[in-house]
Amino acid sequence: MQRFLLLVDEISTWLGKTFAWTILLLTFAICYEVFRRYVLSDPTTWAYDAEYILYGTLFMMAGPYALARNGHVRGDFIYRAFPVRRQAWLDLILYFLFFFPAVLAFILSGWAYFWLSFLTNEHSSASPAGPPIWPFKFLIPFVGCFMFLQGIAEVIRCIQCLKTGEWPQRLHDVEEMEKLILEQAEAAKAKSGASQ
Repeated sequence: MQRFLLLVDEISTWLGKTFAWTILLLTFAICYEVFRRYVLSDPTTWAYDAEYILYGTLFMMAGPYALARNGHVRGDFIYRAFPVRRQAWLDLILYFLFFFPAVLAFILSGWAYFWLSFLTNEHSSASPAGPPIWPFKFLIPFVGCFMFLQGIAEVIRCIQCLKTGEWPQRLHDVEEMEKLILEQAEAAKAKSGASQ
């Protein structure tokens, strides 16, 4: 089962890291547009569309990655104080109460939204360039499916935690500075306590 959990984490991590490169494209598009608009007084006809499509893509594709890294927002100051099994129960209840219904609605409505856009060959009306936006809208159900898959892995983690009393291992790739600082402070505190 651990192999399955880590495989799902790897898929979500790969997606997140791959689409993270869109930040460079987004930065280039913004800088290019600013240069053209304010230095050359010749704004582009495509930059606005490119910017919101790239930002939307980046934002959506980060969802499964954040879930795999256990990085979504929660009341950590309360949650961390709970025993591990209570954390698992709380997560399990919230996944079935809120997460899965929301993700299923995201997938189903996203598919309908994309399909209508595809059938009408929808183009953006936000700028003169008017690129087709149905490929961008396809990302909505696409991301929803990966969120659902990662959600299944998280539910399995909750069930394993309820059985063993410990959270199963996660795929590690980066650590937040806050976590590293807290770990260093705890290690220093333990070291000073042991020397007294």
